[in-house]
Amino acid sequence: MVAQEQKSSHVFDLLVVGGGVNGAGIARDASGRGASVLLVEQDDLANYTSSSSTKLIHGGLRYLEYYEFRLVREALIERDRLLAIAPHIMWPLRFVLPHSKLVRPAWMLRAGLFLYDHLAPHMKLPKSRGIDLRNHSAGKPLKSEYSKAFVYSDGWVEDSRLVVLNAMDAAARGADIRVRTRLAAAKRVDGVWEAQIEDKRSGETSTVRARAVVNAAGPWVARLLSDELAVPHSKSVRLVKGSHIVVPRVFEGPQCYIFQNPDKRIVFAIPYERKFTLIGTTDEAWGEAPGRVEISPEEVSYLCESVNRYFEKPVSPSDVVWSYAGLRPLYDDAAANASAVTRDYVLDLDTTGGAPLLSIFGGKITTYRKLAEHAIEKLIPEMPVLAGQSWTADAALPGGDLGVGGFEAALKRLRDAAPFLSLTHAWRLTRAYGSRAYDVVGAAGTLEDMGENFGADLTAREVDYLIDNEWAVTAEDVLWRRSKLGLHMTQEQRTKVERYIADRQH
Repeated sequence: MVAQEQKSSHVFDLLVVGGGVNGAGIARDASGRGASVLLVEQDDLANYTSSSSTKLIHGGLRYLEYYEFRLVREALIERDRLLAIAPHIMWPLRFVLPHSKLVRPAWMLRAGLFLYDHLAPHMKLPKSRGIDLRNHSAGKPLKSEYSKAFVYSDGWVEDSRLVVLNAMDAAARGADIRVRTRLAAAKRVDGVWEAQIEDKRSGETSTVRARAVVNAAGPWVARLLSDELAVPHSKSVRLVKGSHIVVPRVFEGPQCYIFQNPDKRIVFAIPYERKFTLIGTTDEAWGEAPGRVEISPEEVSYLCESVNRYFEKPVSPSDVVWSYAGLRPLYDDAAANASAVTRDYVLDLDTTGGAPLLSIFGGKITTYRKLAEHAIEKLIPEMPVLAGQSWTADAALPGGDLGVGGFEAALKRLRDAAPFLSLTHAWRLTRAYGSRAYDVVGAAGTLEDMGENFGADLTAREVDYLIDNEWAVTAEDVLWRRSKLGLHMTQEQRTKVERYIADRQH
């Protein structure tokens, strides 16, 4: 299709470039303060970094070794806030940290955990404690050489759903969210930004104007400054590849494990999607252009070897049923190795020519909400429209208003309202959508009313909901980002989803 140029006289307050967790969080915060916001994302929401995390809401225990006390404190405070505003997609976890005499002495672990327990005020999760693995259920999957361990608390997050929910709330407050839309170029003209954006599906280009631009392009943040925006800058991003593997369930129980390696790195083993164990992550410097990345055979071997030092039942590369990898765009603080690079964030404001440009370097998923708040505060002197009260700390994300009794009571209410749903089906819908699960079920009175069942209880009605309300465009969006149902389906079933979506679009 020949590209067509469209122009609009409307001026947005904010043009946010990047549909990861930081961009979606900033769009949500700004919209809630009354600003007009346009967010453009070149692919799908959470397409890259924000769907490739270890799925943890955590303070970052190991960051204490690098004296990142402010970051850890902020992350611990945010952990409790996020668990409260989205209890359907986030929940507490208990982590077992076996003591290995080859890595860190027990007193160091105890001291670090004491600091972790008390670094932030009024933390709600249970404190850490020591356990004897020889007579504790958490010791059963582990080799007998490990007798002592510590248990502490952190949280889980469905990372890509967190991004989508922020975008949904931003849209509900007036933001214009455009996926598969690329920023082609932008420049300052008469005190505002004039930007050319391209709809990658239709090939059409349009010109939009905004009073300020937020560069939340993640791995592309520096490249966007140099190429599309042509703005000189001194800060840089350091790309680090983190990879994960998923294997059939290695151990029973709800506990997670955090294992120390001789190289001083740590690897998590976490119950995943009921039938699996998630193992990760690696930290490898990435010197090539940003984009889609894949796990290497060396990384698979590293992760297997890491858990095999501890688990009685060995994990081999042939056990891997799925893997994923992503690039973390860390602020380049000139650290010698990738594991030591700061996970803190830097907000760089450029007001040359009167139209602000705010670029986001670094950050971690746990602190995205606070980062967004800081970004807005940084822009307020230039943009009084943003000066409204900060509001996101206590406002539930879509579906997070589970009501009295929390998740279990919400699940029971859904089953009472839709008794034709099996327990596992209702549980999954409540976990994914919270109070919005009723919007997925709609007026259905029987399971047949939910439409075709593609497998793993994914119905046509749910696929329609994701397309109509959550910007899903492809089967990959549905099966691997809005959900992880691809793990539970055969290739034939996944192909049926692809065909259904293709037929729906014609």
